[in-house]
Amino acid sequence: MGAHLRIFSEPRGQNDPEPQPPGVVISLRDLLPLLTLAHRNNFLWLQDFLDDEVVVTGDLYDVLRAFQAMRPSA
Repeated sequence: MGAHLRIFSEPRGQNDPEPQPPGVVISLRDLLPLLTLAHRNNFLWLQDFLDDEVVVTGDLYDVLRAFQAMRPSA
């Protein structure tokens, strides 16, 4: 039987600075299959991150905008 993991958080004091979220670099090649699988299987945890911002390169942004404009709507 697998181990059961529990997460404990420390109580934050009044004067503690707001922690910065950690940044992780991941290739689109590694990220897309994971997001696709989570979306296809309707994993609820994915909804927790729908308002998170993702940084993409300028050229990818331009391609995505052009694709959005040219794509036939359903």
